[in-house]
Amino acid sequence: MLRKACLRLAVLAAVTVLAAGEPSWLLIKGGTVVNADREFLADVLIKDGLIKIVGPHLEAPKGAKVLDASGKLVMPGGIDPHTHLDWQWDAKHTIDTFVSGQSGALAGGTTTHIDFIMPTDDTGDLERAFEEYKALAADSVMDYAFHAIVRKWNPKVVEDMGKLAAQGVASFKFFMDYKGFNMLPDEAIIRGFARCRELGALPLIHAENGEAVAWMEEQLTAAGITGPEASQIAQVSFLEGEATTRALAYARLVNVPLYVVHIMSRDAIQAIAHARTEGQRVFGETIDGAFGTHNDSSVWDPDYDTAAKLVTSSAVHDQEHQRYIKRALATGTLDLIATDHTPWNRAQKRWGVHDFREIAIGLNTIEFRMHIAWDELVNSGLISHRDYVRLTSTKAAQIFNMYPQKGAIAADSDADLIIFDPDEVHTLSAKAHHTASDICIYEGRTVKGKVTTTISRGEVVWQDSKLSIKPGRGRFIKRATHGPIFDGYSKQDWIALHFPQGKTPVTRKLPKRPADAPSLKTEL
Repeated sequence: MLRKACLRLAVLAAVTVLAAGEPSWLLIKGGTVVNADREFLADVLIKDGLIKIVGPHLEAPKGAKVLDASGKLVMPGGIDPHTHLDWQWDAKHTIDTFVSGQSGALAGGTTTHIDFIMPTDDTGDLERAFEEYKALAADSVMDYAFHAIVRKWNPKVVEDMGKLAAQGVASFKFFMDYKGFNMLPDEAIIRGFARCRELGALPLIHAENGEAVAWMEEQLTAAGITGPEASQIAQVSFLEGEATTRALAYARLVNVPLYVVHIMSRDAIQAIAHARTEGQRVFGETIDGAFGTHNDSSVWDPDYDTAAKLVTSSAVHDQEHQRYIKRALATGTLDLIATDHTPWNRAQKRWGVHDFREIAIGLNTIEFRMHIAWDELVNSGLISHRDYVRLTSTKAAQIFNMYPQKGAIAADSDADLIIFDPDEVHTLSAKAHHTASDICIYEGRTVKGKVTTTISRGEVVWQDSKLSIKPGRGRFIKRATHGPIFDGYSKQDWIALHFPQGKTPVTRKLPKRPADAPSLKTEL
């Protein structure tokens, strides 16, 4: 009774303070609130885009909109930390704009995403690319943040990394694959990781052995194997494992946390698990396409269009790898589920009808991630409701320094929520989704569990299978550097970490160097 009275007083106090400003109120009643740490029956009171109170038996302020969530789950809106909207290179341009891609995200229960700034010039100018992407995202209908892709390594890029970090771009991606395009030499990756450590920014790595993959592609083409299946054959799983191990070694060398993107294989998972036993701070991301297709048979389909829509990098592997990924999510070896949403349409996928190397690479699952994760992991009994929230929302917010603004149903957090009916059955299809693509890798699949309502900063943007969006309302989320994932690093002398135990630099009395001694140093 005392708790109930206190909650009523809190509501009245909030109403009294802000009555003159005519705030926008929303009350979600009767649902089961699920956070990453606990699940409980409660109402959620929202004012002007922020959560004000979470508790039982809350009363609606005058003029408040009330949503009945009885029998349903109320969870934090999804956070997709890996998307490529409005991505362009030469004549290649993904089919989704920020508005169309975000529309699909909201319909699927995702309320925040992190997109990738990619320079399109030959110098890798990050500062210019940042301005270009801010313009592309100006009409956003939901909140977003940015990573930046380091495509080149030069003094301007080093300077730009500092400028972007100061403006809220606190993570940088490096590629070990895509020879001749985004692939960096190992020296640049090491130096890039060291620059991230200096800035307190998180390095992200696409871990594949680009040299080996390029060689495999040449061999397959020479042998006349040019269909979509060749893309998977070339991306051997142990090459992903090798590159992951190598990237982890570089991160350990410079003493920086590392985030490994779109992990698709058992080999890469095992590399991460081993690194953690050595005390490394590493975060593993997978994507719904890595475990939600049930097997890799589509890429072997005799119909070209069916096969091509599953071509991506890193490749989707067979059922054994997919089961391993799901177990790794259940046990915490993998930290979260993203999409790597790189949307193309059927015509663009047909660029590679004669040569698999020309197939537009990427999957379009931004609208399906939340439903596939629930169906594959919760309905199967592998994870709990709380785990689901952690994997689809909270962990991303924590890693990328947006928590508790995002990823939590708590007082003063952004009111990004979904109402989820665990019993509703529906079918996934390109005909029903809200992005611009005309293909769906889950075409015709029936799943149980559906996002019935999506709330973005207090506004109902998806309800009764209808979108209600306002271009320009989405905000750029600036993320500070030196977030919690860097806790403890400032206390460590990273060079001294590599000394044998108990050893310190030696002070010596040196003999005279011979006058004719040659220089053996090499230029870096």
